[in-house]
Amino acid sequence: MYKTVAKQPPKHRFLLGNLLRIKLGTALVTCAELQNPENWSGSLIVASLTGAFGSSFLYGYNLSVVNAPAVYIKKFYNETWERRYGFSVDESTLTLLWSVTVSIFAIGGLVGAIIVTPIVKFFGRKCTLLLNNVFAVTAAILMSLSQLAGSFEMLILGRIIMGVDAGISLSALPMYLSEISPKEIRGSLGQVTAIFICVGVFTGQVLGLPEIFGTESRWPFLFGVIIVPALIQVVILPFLPESPRYLLLEKHNTSKAEKAFQTFLGKDDVNQEVEEVLAESRVQRNTKLVSVLQLLRTRAVRWQVITVVVTMGCYQLCGLNAIWYYTNNIFSEAGINRETIPYVTLSTGAVETLAAVSSGLVIERLGRRPLLIGGFGLMIVFFAVLTVSLTLQVRLLCIFCSLFCGIPFVLTGEFFQQSQRPAAFMVAGTVNWLSNFAVGLLFPFIQSGLQNYCFLVFAAICFAGATYLFFVLPETKNKTLSEISHAFAKRNKVSLEMQEMNHYPEERKSSAEQESNFTSSVDNGETKQAIV
Repeated sequence: MYKTVAKQPPKHRFLLGNLLRIKLGTALVTCAELQNPENWSGSLIVASLTGAFGSSFLYGYNLSVVNAPAVYIKKFYNETWERRYGFSVDESTLTLLWSVTVSIFAIGGLVGAIIVTPIVKFFGRKCTLLLNNVFAVTAAILMSLSQLAGSFEMLILGRIIMGVDAGISLSALPMYLSEISPKEIRGSLGQVTAIFICVGVFTGQVLGLPEIFGTESRWPFLFGVIIVPALIQVVILPFLPESPRYLLLEKHNTSKAEKAFQTFLGKDDVNQEVEEVLAESRVQRNTKLVSVLQLLRTRAVRWQVITVVVTMGCYQLCGLNAIWYYTNNIFSEAGINRETIPYVTLSTGAVETLAAVSSGLVIERLGRRPLLIGGFGLMIVFFAVLTVSLTLQVRLLCIFCSLFCGIPFVLTGEFFQQSQRPAAFMVAGTVNWLSNFAVGLLFPFIQSGLQNYCFLVFAAICFAGATYLFFVLPETKNKTLSEISHAFAKRNKVSLEMQEMNHYPEERKSSAEQESNFTSSVDNGETKQAIV
């Protein structure tokens, strides 16, 4: 990376140098927030970095990696088509092939998110992460050899398989990290995972530079690089213990669970942690989980479900994924010099990382409602400016989008009682991946049809989302589940008594007791989609 900076013209060296300083500054800010030596053992640090590098990093990388080589891959598609059928592919078919290649990643993600629950239950959290690397390596081989084999179908198939890897890892990794860490730093570990997604996006942009792999002859290496994080995880992760909660609750192996707690917590006396998990197990046995169909039929949470669907849909349809998938094309349409575009693209990744860290630090201070409504409102204003200018201001869009990064999943966890959360997160995750697919598939056609006015579509979605949230969404910061349910009771047309009856006995406990009794299985469901 530093050699690449040294080879650039002065203005490019200046830009890349600033970007590197931003990334280093972000890391220092994050480290400062996470400083508490008593909670961070060496094994916990290695587990979080290795897990994130082989999982969430790859998710972010695959969001942006298709952007830089788009022109060369389209040319490869056209040459393959002409060689097979004797004529060039028409422009609309080529656009469709390319948009399918980009968006099919989300369909694979949806499949991975659906199948992950039985996998982690049978194999465990750590083993699931290890086995998931089979998908990553297979996808890397298919995509990197597609040009050599003269088969664009290999690239598309590889994107699907890589999506499955992402769907599984974005569920299994939060499960693993939340179950091996002290409760005092679980939120911090979640932020590390989110930051690695942004770092993955940025890395995809860096490796896509013309000086590295962003050329017609070297673009397959962009996909072959995926093997490196996967292999690093395969080498390091086996030396770390399985989740102690999984060992205790699923395998009923107390001795191994105690050793795992001792390794990750860095102390010998772990009796308290073991007792807490056993208490969770007792609560879990008295809790009957609600199915998705039952959740949708429950009047007492009807508007909570609608709010989650609207928030999640608007979050994915607001335009951020279109930026990652098609940044170079957007800048090209804006008239920016083609030689400058790769370096401008780098700035979006750096700014997004910084914004993601910042939003994580202020969510508990400002609250969910102001960040969501304010974020959508600022984006409406920005889209109007962007439509007029279509210049480097795309970087500002990354800031506004990142203001509410992760909030939809926070709301999902706060809206529903313990027994309803797994089903609620399944609904949220389905909307998340399908909306991601829709943006990746349709944006090239929207851009082709509306030209410079294409972002007004996203402005309309942001306006609709902000309007809905302004009239419907209550503030949930520091509110108990009962208080949030009461806020929705009138809109759901149920009495407060009926709203209370909708809760299981254990759900009427204080918020502190709810936190301590939060079962590992539900904790999995609550966090498994939170990095998408």
